[in-house]
Amino acid sequence: MDAIQRLGIGLAALGRPAYINLGRAGELPPRRSVELMRATTWDVLDTAYAAGIRWVDVARSYGKAEEFLGGWLETRDPDDVTVSSKWGYTYVGDWKIDAPVHEVKEHSLDRYRAQYRETRELLDGHLSVYQVHSLTEDSPLFQDIRLQEALAELSAEGIRVGFSTSGPRQADTIRRAMALDVSGQRLFSTVQSTWNILETSAEDALREAHDSGLRVLLKEVLANGRLVIRPPVAVQTLASKSGMQPDALALAAALSRPWADIVLIGAVSPAQLESNLAAAKMCLDERELLVPAGLSISPERYWAERSALPWT
Repeated sequence: MDAIQRLGIGLAALGRPAYINLGRAGELPPRRSVELMRATTWDVLDTAYAAGIRWVDVARSYGKAEEFLGGWLETRDPDDVTVSSKWGYTYVGDWKIDAPVHEVKEHSLDRYRAQYRETRELLDGHLSVYQVHSLTEDSPLFQDIRLQEALAELSAEGIRVGFSTSGPRQADTIRRAMALDVSGQRLFSTVQSTWNILETSAEDALREAHDSGLRVLLKEVLANGRLVIRPPVAVQTLASKSGMQPDALALAAALSRPWADIVLIGAVSPAQLESNLAAAKMCLDERELLVPAGLSISPERYWAERSALPWT
């Protein structure tokens, strides 16, 4: 599979007026109305599709991302796009940039059933993968047999069941989730985790997941814009030597991981996406050199710094 086919578009930063990505504000319309954000989302999706990208990732908590994507799919009517979405967080920001709280998490059977109905209505038969959003090692899902059984029923509808992870203990969560089974069948078939050249702690667990048959999706490969707006000196130096911008270099590093099936891009404009796509033009032997020893930081530090990013 070539590099473009391994890229996907994530709409976390496009479906709502505020998000934590650095370098986002200047790429968006000054007035982030629903109509303008919908038009911007469609422009990015059009650009991605024209480039050959065929995976789009959304979530119930991404504001109106599912609605925007559903409208685009209905209008453009492509027959080769894979859609993954997530449940477990509810968007409560009321389309306000300065909302005191933007999303609320709940991993319960009632929340799953309600959000799955909403997702199905908005995506109208296009859903391929439904994921538990930001599963952690202490999630109540691990003890909730009824919730596990309800999720397992999705396979009868042709929908793959997955989970995403966040936090400094991603590796532990991945391994615990891989061991879950319902009636002798493994529950999860996909995993979406944060991996970038600063936060590599989940790498071994993700490789194990890939080797055992799970499809691995990587998110936040630009560290929510930190690797673009304020990259470490080592990244700037390596990018300069490679003749690349830091964003393309960071994405190329993710693509160099053979166990990464899909690498998600969070671009919020066609121009930003075009810059990101330079990563797909590097040959494999060059990309294998892109994670210099000692560049990664502790997961505790990484996630503390991420938690401090403002919603803007």
